[in-house]
Amino acid sequence: MQVYVINPTLKTVSAVEISGSIDDVRGLIGFASIDSDEIDNNGDRLFFDEECFIRQQDGVGRFKVDNLAPVAGIGVIANSRDEAKSIQAPEVSLQDLTKRITFI
Repeated sequence: MQVYVINPTLKTVSAVEISGSIDDVRGLIGFASIDSDEIDNNGDRLFFDEECFIRQQDGVGRFKVDNLAPVAGIGVIANSRDEAKSIQAPEVSLQDLTKRITFI
């Protein structure tokens, strides 16, 4: 299944194939401690490094989706209606998501 990976350093948003586990999402983000915020009322969520706001990282870009707080480092968009116990492909299209992202 596909999820979307937001790389603020490269200023890219791309579709990536994963098997569908939360460990896959952690691997894409690069950290074991992750958190998420809803981006839609359909279950789509932004997953990110839970400590991105306090972790000292030189040269790491930031981004935001809609009016959410800015995130430092890699973000992953996936669908999870059960608080990240299961991961599905996002319902938002890559094209529509890209319009909602601001790189900082």
